[in-house]
Amino acid sequence: MQEAFKEAQRAAREDEVPIGAVIVYKDKIIGRAHNQVERLKDPTAHAEMLAITCATNSLNTKWLNGTSIYVTIEPCSMCAGALVLARIKNLIYGANDPKAGGSGSVTNIINNKSLNHRIKVQKGILEKECSYLLTQFFKSKRQQNKRLP
Repeated sequence: MQEAFKEAQRAAREDEVPIGAVIVYKDKIIGRAHNQVERLKDPTAHAEMLAITCATNSLNTKWLNGTSIYVTIEPCSMCAGALVLARIKNLIYGANDPKAGGSGSVTNIINNKSLNHRIKVQKGILEKECSYLLTQFFKSKRQQNKRLP
């Protein structure tokens, strides 16, 4: 989770929403990313989506069986769906996302019995640090907006 948090900090430095993700297979990081929505002008350029692409390229496969993803915040519905489609085994995340979470906070795509794959979920890892980073980022954004003419 520390590596995902480093990715989130990198996103914050790049003025992106500070979310980071790493994917691990057999104790080795095979994919890492942070949000790049602003940089790429792409609403799908979330940390999880980019990390999935990295990991599938690393393993030269479309399935990520036996992998674990570490994310600083609960994945949104889009990312949760992608994790299911990629057949990731474990999701470990920091803070819940009460506005967009796709792992139980708003919807539960991760363990939807109608889908063909379930993911084991562990939450609350580095929760305070992950939550604080996001809170401070958005607080700073709100203050910047107040100073605009």
